[in-house]
Amino acid sequence: MLYKGSCHCGAVQFEVEAPADLEVDDCNCSICNKSGFLHLIVPKSKFKLLCGEDNLTTYTFNTGVAKHTFCKTCGMKPFYIPRSNPDGIDVNVRCLDTKPNSMKVIPFDGQNWEENAHKVAHKSKD
Repeated sequence: MLYKGSCHCGAVQFEVEAPADLEVDDCNCSICNKSGFLHLIVPKSKFKLLCGEDNLTTYTFNTGVAKHTFCKTCGMKPFYIPRSNPDGIDVNVRCLDTKPNSMKVIPFDGQNWEENAHKVAHKSKD
């Protein structure tokens, strides 16, 4: 299924290819918990930025591997490059304009990231 998504103001728009029935991760790490990010990790080949690249800004912390991208206008984080899957894209399901048929939310213990990162490493593979 091809999903359309965007930031709040619509300056950043994207498409992502994923199943009609989604399984997403709800991470309890500090940044995900505070932002309410629901994770849909896909291979980069399944993601297309339609517009707004010039409206994105990037935030990094800790190891600097994750590239957290935010809309400069509205502050939303619709997607980013995750540390667990630097070869993929992690889409915030809450920023999808097209809704899935169903969605199963899986808790992910990001507070203990080092012990759990392997559980999502496969999601960015084609």
